[in-house]
Amino acid sequence: MHTHDNPLISSLSLQDTGVPIYVQLRDQLLRALGAGVLAPGQQMPTMREVAVALKIDLNTVRHAYDELARMGAITLVRGRGSFVAEPPAATDARAHAAQADDLARRAIAMAAAMGIDPLVLADRIAALAQQKEQKP
Repeated sequence: MHTHDNPLISSLSLQDTGVPIYVQLRDQLLRALGAGVLAPGQQMPTMREVAVALKIDLNTVRHAYDELARMGAITLVRGRGSFVAEPPAATDARAHAAQADDLARRAIAMAAAMGIDPLVLADRIAALAQQKEQKP
């Protein structure tokens, strides 16, 4: 897989915003996977490909990939690579609500750390979700 052929790698960019590089990378990869740039089961670019393309340390990429694996977004298969995870099976309503609450708390904490009003973030999330529903 060549980096110039990979839409996932070409969509990545790092900014000098004070946000750690692995966090920027993790969040961008998560957004790209959520947008369907790669389908479940598809192979992710190798950590080395990402590191070379972005000119960053391999351990930084590994940190981002490890976090994505912990979140359940990708699966790491030793000796084979990293793959987009299959969507989780449906959970019961109580577990689903607990997951949503956990995600909301993390989003609020991230917003606060970046100086963004959580209510503004909630409005943006609602608007983006509505846009996603309207796309065919």
